Amino acid sequence: MKTILNIIWLILSGFWLFLGYVVAGLLLCITIIGIPFGIAAFRIGVYALWPFGYTTIERRDAGAPSCVGNVLWLVLAGWWLALTHILTGLALCITIIGIPFGIANFKLVPLSLMPLGREIISTDEPFAGRY
Repeated sequence: MKTILNIIWLILSGFWLFLGYVVAGLLLCITIIGIPFGIAAFRIGVYALWPFGYTTIERRDAGAPSCVGNVLWLVLAGWWLALTHILTGLALCITIIGIPFGIANFKLVPLSLMPLGREIISTDEPFAGRY
């Protein structure tokens, strides 16, 4: 079922989300200061490409630079990305068929708010949520 949902997601919105995050990542990687944010945008883009069957967890070893970077990300880009994912998720949840895709958009909200210090893991891995 995850594969079918991922294929439909890819065709309807995943590819465009992926392209948007990749373009943003390339623009961020132009400067040395923006490279960590560009890498985070690439990571979100890959997750947005194929979200079913994956989840995010917080890395305990991320440290203070990750926290400072998340604050900068939140102020400059995170809030409007999260708002976009919330509004798109609500619009998709209007129909019964769109509910799984709305939930996938809601899964992207925490990652789009604070991407640094998070890791994307498969839900099939043993002990996936116990890091």
